[in-house]
Amino acid sequence: MKAAILPVTPLQQNCSLIWCTATNKAALIDPGGDLDKLKAGVAKAGVELEKILITHGHLDHCGQAGVLAKELGLEIEGPHEADRFWISRLEDDAGRFGMPASVFEPDRWLEDGDTVTVGDLTLDVIHCPGHTPGHVVFVHQPSRFAIVGDVLFQGSIGRTDFPMSDHQSLIDAITRKLWPLGDDITFIPGHGPVSTFGKERASNPFVGDAALA
Repeated sequence: MKAAILPVTPLQQNCSLIWCTATNKAALIDPGGDLDKLKAGVAKAGVELEKILITHGHLDHCGQAGVLAKELGLEIEGPHEADRFWISRLEDDAGRFGMPASVFEPDRWLEDGDTVTVGDLTLDVIHCPGHTPGHVVFVHQPSRFAIVGDVLFQGSIGRTDFPMSDHQSLIDAITRKLWPLGDDITFIPGHGPVSTFGKERASNPFVGDAALA
């Protein structure tokens, strides 16, 4: 498995391009906007785009997913159906934030414990509500690698001041579902630099071991 980060939208959201080195099949995770940039990134990597994966329904993460899927004939998998609320209001939010967006219907809503495939790769799906009710995280166990969207960041966690957010649910998802996966898991967050679960347990002021002691 290989991965590249392609920041998109004025919010500098980390769209991830992941691909299977055995088959050259790839997926874009959270193509929120700047589709020309994303298509150029795919071309530069020399991979064959197979599908779109979505962590959650916020504008910067999935506002242009439906447009890209229709244009390239791709299926969309994710998020959990509890984020239908957010996806249904994408066009309203687009007007507020001055960013293009289109409502879409995923080809497959994801549940906790599901798996998704990219070429020969299999990623585990973990439902991590709190930032949004339907947020999911993708984990490739053999690579000790995760794409966590806006659940966790280097030194921070996802905002919980949005409609249908819940702070305690987010804390519980991180500590009960992510930390047990192991300190050696490297993750790409929805914004900002890459980190590891171990580094965040050691220093994160919201969900680090010391903060929760």
